[in-house]
Amino acid sequence: MVKFISMKNVLLFIIFISFSSCAQLQQIASQLPQTTTGTVDIAGGLKEALNKGITEQVTKLTATDGFYRNEAVKILLPAELQKVDSSLRKIGLSSLADEGLKAINRAAEDAVKEATPIFVNAVTNMSFNDARGILLGNDNSATAYLQSTTSTDLYAKFNPVVKNSFSKVGADKVWSNIITKYNSLPLVSKVNPDLNDYVTSQAMSGVFKMIAVEEKDIRTNINARTSTLLKSVFAIQDNK
Repeated sequence: MVKFISMKNVLLFIIFISFSSCAQLQQIASQLPQTTTGTVDIAGGLKEALNKGITEQVTKLTATDGFYRNEAVKILLPAELQKVDSSLRKIGLSSLADEGLKAINRAAEDAVKEATPIFVNAVTNMSFNDARGILLGNDNSATAYLQSTTSTDLYAKFNPVVKNSFSKVGADKVWSNIITKYNSLPLVSKVNPDLNDYVTSQAMSGVFKMIAVEEKDIRTNINARTSTLLKSVFAIQDNK
């Protein structure tokens, strides 16, 4: 027999999402029927959603051409190097310019491969109150939370990984050659860009962008909720 949710249960649900402490939440949750929220682990569900984004989307970035062939996150040259690219192409060195662009994307692909555990560990710091607010927020609330709370620490850990990746994939030699060629041209202002800093920032931006893609999919596509926990937690969001 089909059971309809009463007005009393609707009011209990409103009270449920308004409480600020986990103890209060569990007390109210125990009074709710399993057909609404039961005792859903909201924080666990949000953490699972973020970890799913990291696993399924960020992993794509670690493959060859994960950045370079993905227009959503492909790292283009910074403004101060656009003139370098243009000048090299004008004197017939288009292949060298293309190699330089590919090199910085290769460094990002390699760096993300080594740094993914940093993002996974960062998810564990999410509190219950954070999770509750995120669940009822916008399509990218979880990603925005992760970005705002971890970017400083992530940059500090990510930058040396990028630096090592530059050497590992040979990007440092490619760009040393490019800068030497450019600086030897007549009537040009010498350049000495900090590509480590630039690629670090761009790689991090790409990672968060891909996590946001998965988060939005989980929020808007029921079929993307691949576990009982995800289905239970995001059913609350669907009814907000």
